[in-house]
Amino acid sequence: MIFLWLLPGVFALALLGLAALRLRDERQDRAQWRRLAGLQPVRPDVFDPQSVAGLPEPARRFLRFAIAPGARLFTVAEIDMGGEFSLGTRDRPAYRPMTARQILAAPSGFVWTLRLPGGISGSDFGSDSGSWTRFRVFGLFPVARLGGNADHARAAFGRYIAEAVFWTPAALLPGPGVTWEALGPDTARVTVTRGALSQAVDVEVAPDGRPTVVHFLRWSDANPERRYRLQPFGGVLSDFREVAGFRIPFTVEAGSMFGTEAYFPFFRARIAEVRFPPPGPPRP
Repeated sequence: MIFLWLLPGVFALALLGLAALRLRDERQDRAQWRRLAGLQPVRPDVFDPQSVAGLPEPARRFLRFAIAPGARLFTVAEIDMGGEFSLGTRDRPAYRPMTARQILAAPSGFVWTLRLPGGISGSDFGSDSGSWTRFRVFGLFPVARLGGNADHARAAFGRYIAEAVFWTPAALLPGPGVTWEALGPDTARVTVTRGALSQAVDVEVAPDGRPTVVHFLRWSDANPERRYRLQPFGGVLSDFREVAGFRIPFTVEAGSMFGTEAYFPFFRARIAEVRFPPPGPPRP
């Protein structure tokens, strides 16, 4: 009987602990968002097409399509998106409508926050200094808490370098840690190195320079064995629109095992807005 009397108190303490954990997680997300926003150039250079004249032709074609002459070279973007996200499998994808916000500051990092129906929410953070993935139900009950190790950081690095092709092409202009090479007449490879991390991403470009397909070997445990290894990842881009002098895809479909029969596009995003904010804290 005494145990039954104690149950309500134990349950209340557990809820308080979960609420405190959520608040701590949200503070960490906000702190990383502010840190990445602060990496936006205060006085960015402007794009001169001649600055990429020495690159291989498909790389030059892509960058001249993606960045208009005279555009200010912002390297940090905030992205609001909708679309669909799958928590299922290739055979039973069970897509759910999603809403998400992201800050992307390659090669330094990203924060992505997600909401799905049924009270599912979560966030991904990756940087050259750490990473995490956190999902919870009803805003309190954790269903996934991953990260804090070299494997997760390497996987996250691959993601945000690839996404820089989509949304922050100025971050991929040639310079320290960024190199381009041609793999064919219509395919360029960019390799980005940051400390101990390095990622090559292949970009297939149309005759006008628009990137149509992005794919790479990602360090991932999205396999039946749940073991980290290099495996194909990629997707297709469409619905290009101009924002602040950048031509950006507003529709992205991507997933694991790209280019194989096992390809599963678990991420189908439709962009609502892309911003290149000034340095400082995120808007509410």
